[in-house]
Amino acid sequence: MFTGIIEQLGKVVGIKQNNSNLTFEIKASFFDEIKIDQSIAHNGVCLTVDALFPSKKTYTVTAIKETLDLTNLSDISLNEDVNLERCMVMGGRLDGHIVQGHVDQIARLENIADLNGSWQFDFSFKPGKHVLIEKGSVTVNGTSLTCFNTEEHGKFSVAIIPYTFDHTVFHQLKIGDNINLEFDVIGKYVAKLNSLK
Repeated sequence: MFTGIIEQLGKVVGIKQNNSNLTFEIKASFFDEIKIDQSIAHNGVCLTVDALFPSKKTYTVTAIKETLDLTNLSDISLNEDVNLERCMVMGGRLDGHIVQGHVDQIARLENIADLNGSWQFDFSFKPGKHVLIEKGSVTVNGTSLTCFNTEEHGKFSVAIIPYTFDHTVFHQLKIGDNINLEFDVIGKYVAKLNSLK
C-alpha cells in the first residue's frame, strides 16, 4: 500500500533481460534503509526488492511479462530516472490517497502547457470500466494527483506545481510518452458494488 507521494527519484543503472522478464538495477539514496523482499513503487508499479549491492548502493527488482505488458516499464532506458516510493507506514499521515501500486492501464501524454508558474499535463486513455471524477484522485507514474477536465471518452488533465515538476519524472516527460495510470481504488470498489445491483 502506498500514498502516491514520491520520496525520491531513483536512477536506473542496469537493465537485464531474463527470459520474458526484465531486471532493473536502481540507485537510490535510501539504499541503507531497504531490505530484500521490501515492496517499492517504481513509477507507480509495486515491485519486490530481490537483491542488494552494498558496494554500489544499488538494488534490483524484476518485472514479469504481465507487468511489462500492462505498464510503461519496458519503455525505461538506462540512466533514466524513476519515481520511487516505499510502502506506507501504518499510523503515518496519508498525504496523498490510497494507492495499491497496481497499474490499471497505460495512458498517453497528449500535451504540456506552461502556465507561468505551473504546468498542465493532458492525458488520454482507453475508456471503459474506469472511475475518474472531476477533482478526484488519480495516480500518474505513481504520483497522487487531482484530475480535472475529465471526459467520458478517456481524457483528463492534471496541474503540476514546480516542486512536483522538479522532484518527480514529470520534468523528463515528453508529448507522446506512455505513463502508468492507476484509478482510485475506493472508486473502483464502489463501481463494482453498483454493478452487482
